[in-house]
Amino acid sequence: MRKNRKPVFFIILIVALLMAYTAIFGVSIPFGSGKAFTIAGAPEMRYGIDIRGGVDAAFEPVGLDRKPTGKELEAARSIIETRLDQQNILDRDVTVDKDNGYIIVRFPWKADEKDFNPQEAMAELGETAQLTFQDADGNVLVEGSHVTNSSPEMDRTTGQYAVSLTFDEEGTKLFSKATQKLIGKEIDIYMDKNLIQRATVNEHIGGGKAQIDHIGTYDEAKALSDKINAGSLPFSMTTKNHSTISPTLGAGALDVMVQAGVIAFCIICLLLILYYRLPGFVACIALLIQVSGQLLALSIPQVTLTLTGIASIILSIGMGVDANVIISERINEEIKSGKSIPSAISSGFKDAFSSVFDGNITVLIVAIILMIFGSGSLLSFAYSLLTGIFFNFVAGVTASRLMIRSLSEFKALRQPALFKCRSRRVTL
Repeated sequence: MRKNRKPVFFIILIVALLMAYTAIFGVSIPFGSGKAFTIAGAPEMRYGIDIRGGVDAAFEPVGLDRKPTGKELEAARSIIETRLDQQNILDRDVTVDKDNGYIIVRFPWKADEKDFNPQEAMAELGETAQLTFQDADGNVLVEGSHVTNSSPEMDRTTGQYAVSLTFDEEGTKLFSKATQKLIGKEIDIYMDKNLIQRATVNEHIGGGKAQIDHIGTYDEAKALSDKINAGSLPFSMTTKNHSTISPTLGAGALDVMVQAGVIAFCIICLLLILYYRLPGFVACIALLIQVSGQLLALSIPQVTLTLTGIASIILSIGMGVDANVIISERINEEIKSGKSIPSAISSGFKDAFSSVFDGNITVLIVAIILMIFGSGSLLSFAYSLLTGIFFNFVAGVTASRLMIRSLSEFKALRQPALFKCRSRRVTL
């Protein structure tokens, strides 16, 4: 029995409209006791310094009776950059002033920042204090700078949450020596003078990896892990001075870009419909899904959208248009050869897939490489490009095929003229 595909088009259309609405206006779904699941719309996205402005802050070491070395400042700079990456603050500039012993950090405002308070914005960087592992007598066993990574995880044995720690070579030796002496006793983790966690040593740990177990919830484990990662600085730091940064493109640049983007999208859709007719109409819906998906992929995790990120979105849209043009042309050629509309659609997508796949997979590989080795605004470009390629496959290939097959079920739409074909040797 032949399947009825007619409703598929309307289902995808509804999904596309819901995605577009969410991407533009955002949604807030209440659940539980006063809590709500919120997706920020385009106006609440986090934009880069060039678009929205931000903070310029100088940090200096605290408690040092000497000038910090260049190596120590570079280590602190690397940790601060890693912390910014973990918070998806990709448009930033972290520089070291070795002559004066400062670290200068420039980063954009938060998405929901209204009063532009630099002090509140800098709180996003987390605690810039020094982390230490101490025994009951207050002796420092290991410093936070020896922790290379900390992450929350589930202990499969107990079913409880835990925090895993990984130490560098020097930290492995120090921690091994400490745990060998303190079996059955406690190790305290301090952020400067504040106790953040107390853990009991159950056994000697000599492999450079440890676990803090019996933590109540995932949020608690994540909060502790973030503090440990933040406290890997080689010394405590405080803000020497700070100032606000105006957007380099001007206050009205974002409005102009949005207007230009909407106008360009409408013109592209109009040309696709006029030239390719029914496949062009389907391509417009696919492009709407692609753009909405990219915006949601940026707004949900609050990844900073910079000018380079906007450039990758434009590039992705161009590749999406290209994919739909290739598919439409292949379908047109199959219809001209005398095939029926359903058969031409199947053959057209099959023949076009290799070209679309080859073009996208090469860009996908580049985006993945940039994601692995890039940082800052380059990471913003790579992330936007990666999500664009993904939604190009989802929308431009999969959704387009499902929609046009669904529409071809309607006899009134199985006309060669609706597929940019004037040939009369066509089987309906």
